[in-house]
Amino acid sequence: MWKAFIDPFRVARPSAPRANEAQSAKTGTQQDNRKRAKNWRGTLARIWIYLAERRLKLFLVLFMVLLTSGLTLLGPYLIGIAIDDFLARDSGMLWIWFLVALGAVYILNSITSWLQNVWMIEIAQETVYRMRSDLFAHLHRLPIPFFGKRQQGELMSRVTNDIENVSSTLNSSAIQIFSSVLTLIGTLVVMLWLSPLLTLLTFIVVPLMALGMRWITKRTGPLFRERQRNLGELNGYIEETLSGEKIIKAFGREQQVIDDFAQRNDRIRFSGFWAQTISGFIPKLMNGLNNLSFALIALVGGMLAIRGAITVGVIVIFVEYARQFTRPLNDLANQWNTLLSAIAGAERVFEIMDEDVEEADEQGATEVKQLSGAVEFKDVSFAYDTERSGDTLQHISFSAAPGEMIALIGPTGAGKTTLIQLISRFYDADQGQITVDGKDIRTLRRSSLRQHMAFVLQDSFLFEGTVLDNIRYGRLDATDEQVREAAKLANADTFIRQLPDGYEQVLSRDGGGISQGQRQLLTIARAMLADPAILVLDEATSSIDTVTEIRIQEGLQRLMKGRTSFVIAHRLNTIRSADQILVLREGQIVERGNHDELLEQGGFYSELFHSQLQISS
Repeated sequence: MWKAFIDPFRVARPSAPRANEAQSAKTGTQQDNRKRAKNWRGTLARIWIYLAERRLKLFLVLFMVLLTSGLTLLGPYLIGIAIDDFLARDSGMLWIWFLVALGAVYILNSITSWLQNVWMIEIAQETVYRMRSDLFAHLHRLPIPFFGKRQQGELMSRVTNDIENVSSTLNSSAIQIFSSVLTLIGTLVVMLWLSPLLTLLTFIVVPLMALGMRWITKRTGPLFRERQRNLGELNGYIEETLSGEKIIKAFGREQQVIDDFAQRNDRIRFSGFWAQTISGFIPKLMNGLNNLSFALIALVGGMLAIRGAITVGVIVIFVEYARQFTRPLNDLANQWNTLLSAIAGAERVFEIMDEDVEEADEQGATEVKQLSGAVEFKDVSFAYDTERSGDTLQHISFSAAPGEMIALIGPTGAGKTTLIQLISRFYDADQGQITVDGKDIRTLRRSSLRQHMAFVLQDSFLFEGTVLDNIRYGRLDATDEQVREAAKLANADTFIRQLPDGYEQVLSRDGGGISQGQRQLLTIARAMLADPAILVLDEATSSIDTVTEIRIQEGLQRLMKGRTSFVIAHRLNTIRSADQILVLREGQIVERGNHDELLEQGGFYSELFHSQLQISS
């Protein structure tokens, strides 16, 4: 029966697709890290690397744990001595000193326990802070293709839920593990010194405990990993549905979304139920074996005491030490499910941290101080995945002089956006060469190249913060006056001043509270403030009504003046003044020229232009 429920979770699942699968060369270190992130020993070793950065505090904690364990062992020993002394002679004064000594032991025990807990909490928070910072920084070093293959909510789950599991375990379980190990060792030594025979009786249950723990943990480990994976998928689904709530309601798909959520939620419930249920057998098993151990000690110890082989005090001490010997095992058992959950979370964290970062700049890559904006494509080809879909761009060649406006048109999937992403080096061409001011862009630092570019995308994105801060994102050192001037050039100043708090109006994430057209105006103002040499407008006016579009045309003309501009547009009337119009179909340039030249050719552009005229009329 158990196997029917557990085996499905023990099946190896394929790992998530990696960002750089097309690259065959992997460094030995990265391969080793990936293997270590998939097994609990390697994962614990990597967590230890973070903990080791706080060696002094860890030494103090271990010292406090050692004192606490010693005091814990001393208490029962004093009680046994007092019982034997009381049976031998009745001395009231001795009992007073005994009570004072015993009280001092337990007071010191409380103080050392409190200190080790406080210090360990500090270590845990510092460790998790570093892990979270490293993971977040690593995410921003990953290439764009990585994020195209992952759900945002699933990544968020790794930054929050998975790391929080590690934090909880370090806070609550780390000291327990250290203390349990020391208590086990100390108790074993004292028990052997007092009575090897009773110690042997205590050890009879240890193999049974080990076998039971092995059987249980072998089945709960995959279940906890499955639960964390399901939790990440659920978070991704929640993030996706909340972002698309308008679409869900518009198409009346609320019930379908609820049903899909229920299925994912049920998988978490199923894996979590069996993980917790099976791991819950551990304390029950330990308690049963503990009771068996106590019964054996009481039986054999009583017989030995009757024969005079040991004293009653030794039996009392031994019973208490036997409890202390099995209690750490109980504590470890009780913490085991927490530890497994933390290891599963840490594995997911390290899996992301082992992803290949964006390729390093080529050796000798230079900074770009200033660009005039001359761009040239020389027989460029590129494919996202050549084995599945072939080349996305094929043998693209063209040149753009500084200050020219290059318009890109074509059906969906023709390669327009891909061409732009090659210029910004979000991807690198598979064949051919792309130059900026005569220099191969591979010889320029990515960050430096992108500093001279600005993007106004179809999906305008605003951050949570004031209008002023959102525009200033284009150039962080800009003054308030420069921000307002950029807004005026984008014709955004009028509507901004009409907001309740004007430029200090706080926007929610992604600009909630203002219209799509207004959000687009703010992103255009942001690009103006950046003052780039190369400007990219990817369907920048697609979400703007005709009246608003007319208002920003003048601002766009001022923005593009003196700058090399790449414009992707479906409304052909917005690109009539382009110096060059490149018509792409199936990854190839099939027509090129200015507006008048392409109309004379009577090809695809001409047909598309006249069809739009008929629709608008």
